[in-house]
Amino acid sequence: MALETLRHSTAHLMAAAINKIYHDAKFGIGPAIEDGFYYDIDIILHEEDFKKIEEEMYILAKQNLKFEKEEINYKRAKEIFKKQPYKLELIEELRNEKIIIYSLGSFVDLCKGPHLESTKEIKYFKLLKLAGAYWKGDSKNKMLTRIYGIAFETKEELKNYLNLIEEAKKRDHRVLGKKLDLFSFHEEAPGFPFFHNKGLIIWEELLKFWREEHKKANYLEIKTPILLNKQLWETSGHWENYRENMYTLKIEKEDFAIKPMNCPGGMLVYKEKIHSYKEFPLRVGEIGLVHRHELSGVLSGLFRVRAFHQDDAHIFMTEIQIKDEIINVLNLIDKFYSTFNLSYHLELSTRPKKSIGTEQAWNTAIKGLTIRYESSGKI
Repeated sequence: MALETLRHSTAHLMAAAINKIYHDAKFGIGPAIEDGFYYDIDIILHEEDFKKIEEEMYILAKQNLKFEKEEINYKRAKEIFKKQPYKLELIEELRNEKIIIYSLGSFVDLCKGPHLESTKEIKYFKLLKLAGAYWKGDSKNKMLTRIYGIAFETKEELKNYLNLIEEAKKRDHRVLGKKLDLFSFHEEAPGFPFFHNKGLIIWEELLKFWREEHKKANYLEIKTPILLNKQLWETSGHWENYRENMYTLKIEKEDFAIKPMNCPGGMLVYKEKIHSYKEFPLRVGEIGLVHRHELSGVLSGLFRVRAFHQDDAHIFMTEIQIKDEIINVLNLIDKFYSTFNLSYHLELSTRPKKSIGTEQAWNTAIKGLTIRYESSGKI
């Protein structure tokens, strides 16, 4: 039995149970994911409701209900889901394609599958948590309730997974941060961490290590302001391509933005004087305080915040120096990660749809980034 199929089927079983208990529920989508499954539903739920949903899921599972597949036309699909606005929206997108539904008892869902043969194969599952999720991931749409769950083929696998979750909770940095008096979050500033005295001691030690290593690598440290005017952000392209993630304000009728990244300020420092090629490579580093407007539903302790310090490097070089400088940067990164026994993987990012700069400049940069690890693990 494919685990993905099991979890996808369990997501539908959960939806069928919710549909039976909460008749006004409006259903979005419910896929299997790497670590379980979820379903986005327009409904108000609390984790205290999980018990009765799970109980109904077990009742339905024991009925040996068949997952019955059927291909239908657009008109019939509209009729079946006439009281399900999110399904109707998906049906409009499928107007010129095959429309497939799966029936599970009296519950009918719009889905391509695949699914298990019947619910008797679903025995070991658990609903885990709730989160908010905008319909289709668009903040302009309504926020739905995302219900996460897990399912396994055996009771032992489920038990082991739940034990791992409990152990992980004990080591959760949010729990440790409070227990060790390192940092806190407050309703008055959602997504903005408050660092306590003990947390600052760790911060200062990390910063000391950062400065020592960057000095060895011949970096010059700078510091730029967090508030810069609209004109600079227009020049950099952020105003057009990133404004929805920026905090803006007016000062004396002029538009300003709190920086979401350090690059434009770093460029102003570089332009302060004319540089000779003899200065290159010119390595400049900054631990800059940046602010980004993250949606409330994705905020997660110190992993996803709205204000953080970012280690930015700006290296000015000639084209023939690109490869060596990239290698130096990656080796410096490896130094930091290996010191703290952190694993990582590398991905090559190419030109996105929203970007500035010429195609030639992008091609040159991408070519310079296309290098590989030696067998030793070093660049």
